[in-house]
Amino acid sequence: MATSFPLRIQAIRSRGQNPRLYVSFPLALAAAIGLEPGEEVQWELLDRGELHLVRPNTPPPLTKTRAEK
Repeated sequence: MATSFPLRIQAIRSRGQNPRLYVSFPLALAAAIGLEPGEEVQWELLDRGELHLVRPNTPPPLTKTRAEK
């Protein structure tokens, strides 16, 4: 069963600069995948409706067994 984490895109507008868009990760999602502050990630564009987050340097899992569904 897939879990969804709805969020909104935030725009930051600084005087004299183009707006920048930010995506915030829900803490529960970041914890579930072991995402750490400062970790580098990349977006992979599949089509206009789908992006994938790619972690080039994924750390090993903290546990040896997977959680049961």
